Amino acid sequence: MPAIQLTPAQRKEKRADAHHLDPVVMIGADGLTPAVVKETDHALKAHGLIKVRVMSDDREMRGAILEQLADELDAAPIQHIGKLLILWRPIPEKERNEREGGMPAPKVVKIVKFSKNGNSRPTIKKVELLGNQRVAQGGEIKRAKPKQRSVKKRVAD
Repeated sequence: MPAIQLTPAQRKEKRADAHHLDPVVMIGADGLTPAVVKETDHALKAHGLIKVRVMSDDREMRGAILEQLADELDAAPIQHIGKLLILWRPIPEKERNEREGGMPAPKVVKIVKFSKNGNSRPTIKKVELLGNQRVAQGGEIKRAKPKQRSVKKRVAD
């Protein structure tokens, strides 16, 4: 039994969302290999709702593949129509790369400035931006504006 149980209304909504999707995982003659399970897991992490195409003609085997994928990957089986299987799993929250101070990690940005006459090479400069900095239109680095607070809150402090 899969870990995620959906109500019929939720399942109907997921089927409607999956209608326009193309299959992202194909299962061939070898069946459900560890590589296929791993690729299905990556697709579920990236998309949440996926279609899987099974090339086999055996209906019972396709149903067993759907149940096995749902059990192994903790996903909810949404639908099995013909050779298409639809699986859903909530997309996990992305982990933020933060330092001890709670600020986001610095990121390196390339600033390209083209020459005015167009004949010489552009100058390329790599700059490290902190969490409260941004690159302005001319290529200079500016601090982000502090969050505006209301007059009442400023007076209260």
